[in-house]
Amino acid sequence: MIKFFEELEPPEGVRAELLCGEIVLSPSPDLVHNGNVMEAVDQIPRKRWSRLQTLCVDMLDGVSAPVPDLVVIERGAAPDHGALMPSATITALVEVVSNTSVDRNYGVKRSIYAAAKVPAYLIIDPIMAQCVLFAEPTGDGEDAEYQLQRKTKFGALMPLEALGVELDTTVFDTYKNVKPHRWP
Repeated sequence: MIKFFEELEPPEGVRAELLCGEIVLSPSPDLVHNGNVMEAVDQIPRKRWSRLQTLCVDMLDGVSAPVPDLVVIERGAAPDHGALMPSATITALVEVVSNTSVDRNYGVKRSIYAAAKVPAYLIIDPIMAQCVLFAEPTGDGEDAEYQLQRKTKFGALMPLEALGVELDTTVFDTYKNVKPHRWP
């Protein structure tokens, strides 16, 4: 499945991800989304961390190759080449929620990232004006979950212990006139 996915060429402006054996196509992100990713990147120290955007991650389960909005690894931890970043090298993943990605980001991706033992998974949620940090992955496969969940409303500092930083969430923008969702 991964081999087929690697050879897939989606149309320009479309992002493809492999999530639990399903190929998911998403439109290009909007300005709020991209701005929030940029604001997060700017707050993660470049001297210690490589901050890689829209890089495909190899979850080593053979059925998932998500493309997070931001992949954070220690400088020098990346392989020399390749299109897939091994999940074992990742310190943190960041996703910015959109109307079409809410359930994927809070549901299936959280489960995939926990199963891959990604130490920190941060969701920036411009719909609910909050950040949600998931940390301390436990369990395997479909039973994997994060033991820690911390919610911070935009306007406060969001501690990211795995990276040794506190994100200033006052810089994150929100979507206007969007219906709230049911997630935390």
